[in-house]
Amino acid sequence: MRSLPEADPGVPDLRSPLRYLWWNARRQMPQLLAGIGFATLWWLVQALMPAVLGKGIEAVTAKDTRALLMWASILLGLGLLQAFTGIMRHRMAVYNWLAAAYRTVQLTSGHAARLGATLPKRLSTGEVVSVGNSDIAHIGSSMDILLRGVGSVVAVVTVTVILISTSLPLGLLVLFGVPLMAVAVGPLLRPMHKRQRVQRELSGELSTRAADIVAGLRVLRGIGGEQVFAERYRAESQRVRHAGVRVAGIESVLEGAQIVLPGLLIALVTGIGATFAVAGEIPTGQLVAFYLYAVFLIGPMRTFTEAADKITKGHVAAGRVIRILSIEPEMTGGTGSSEGGVLRDSYSGVTLQPGSLTAVAASTPDDAAAIADRLGRYAEGDVTFGAVELRTLPIDQVRSRILVADNGARLFNGRLRDELDVRGGADDDEVRAALHAACATDIVDALPEGLDAEVAEAGREFSGGQQQRLRLARALLSDPEVLILVEPTSAVDAHSEARIADRLAKARAGRTTMICTTSPLVLDRAEHVIYVEDGRVLAEGTHRQLLDTSPQYAATVTRGED
Repeated sequence: MRSLPEADPGVPDLRSPLRYLWWNARRQMPQLLAGIGFATLWWLVQALMPAVLGKGIEAVTAKDTRALLMWASILLGLGLLQAFTGIMRHRMAVYNWLAAAYRTVQLTSGHAARLGATLPKRLSTGEVVSVGNSDIAHIGSSMDILLRGVGSVVAVVTVTVILISTSLPLGLLVLFGVPLMAVAVGPLLRPMHKRQRVQRELSGELSTRAADIVAGLRVLRGIGGEQVFAERYRAESQRVRHAGVRVAGIESVLEGAQIVLPGLLIALVTGIGATFAVAGEIPTGQLVAFYLYAVFLIGPMRTFTEAADKITKGHVAAGRVIRILSIEPEMTGGTGSSEGGVLRDSYSGVTLQPGSLTAVAASTPDDAAAIADRLGRYAEGDVTFGAVELRTLPIDQVRSRILVADNGARLFNGRLRDELDVRGGADDDEVRAALHAACATDIVDALPEGLDAEVAEAGREFSGGQQQRLRLARALLSDPEVLILVEPTSAVDAHSEARIADRLAKARAGRTTMICTTSPLVLDRAEHVIYVEDGRVLAEGTHRQLLDTSPQYAATVTRGED
């Protein structure tokens, strides 16, 4: 049993879709060649059977028992060989399909993880879903069809040689008839692929619409907009359905052509062969063989069309995969190192002292979020970490040492314990301590299976406030060197907010922490408060000092109330 996927998918060739497909083929070349070998032998065995059967019929006509037994034995041997090669061809076809598909899955999922927040900015959800649902399968199919496609070419050449050696007119008829049939169905491929591309694009847009509706379902229900968006989704789904019907229409024509055209060739070959047999130019056995060859050629003919279709689809799919793999992360790092220390954003003037609990209150929430992004290296900025510039550190080192937790973070599906302990290795006491600090213990206690409960996708079973507290517990359990929290209590009630503010200071004692908030309950528990206006530090001090000395700060955190 072969192990899939590979430990290392390698570095893909992204210069063009064909180069990506060829790179995929090279990565599994031994298995691909083995599959082509089995497929070729499988087709050749089938190509030889009509000739052997014809010889057997001639032996019956001649009442030659010995010859009949010999040809019957050969036919039995060919049947057994066909069964063996058919099994091995199918095994290798499945392996090559899975290898190419899973290699692409590894590449796209790994690159998506590296891109992080860059991916949704550059591609829609629907397009990413479309790559995962269909394009990966098309790339696998483009590898699978190579086996039968190459073998069918060899089979047609073999049959043509046999027919020409037996009857020159019939051989030439097959020699020119097969390419003409392939050319005849060719014009159908272009409009079919155009319609398929339109359908995939519409399907991707519909997936994006569905994801947006699910994500904002609570809001839609709150404002009464659920029915409006449901109608929009229904209208778009009908567009996808109509596009699918148009694709099915031309595919049905193509399928019909693949039956009708070879049928015409069969009728022509059989008719001419019968004329030769009546005239005594060929024996009856050869006439039967000619008919069987004409029937046999339907298989390779359909394989040619299928190969053209699947390789074209694979080419289109490879282009979409390349589009994802070619996206560069917005943020890159260097090769420097830092022992830590003061984290400072030069543009705003926000400075985080090691081991301190600092709160940043901004007149505009976007200003605080922008500062958090620069300090966490999610946006460009002149930021220093100790004695070095943050941009010079490797990006994976920045991510492991500085954690920015905002309300855009999602809960994933799976066991709650694993969802909270993302770095692994935390015991129950540490998990419970993080839950206690985030006031999320009651959420877990209410679950029948506690920490072993399964979380649905995006944590849909939890309310907005519960999700926020669980995200805070996950951030605390990660225990980074620097933790930056953006509005961590915006969705919880005042009592929970006060408890979180008290417990957060204790949970992060001695470690650098920054909280972006305008909540007086949280600001009052911070060691140091920085007030930002128009993106720049305007005042610093404790919460109570700033209430007395900065009217702008007081107006921001009290919402203009006296």
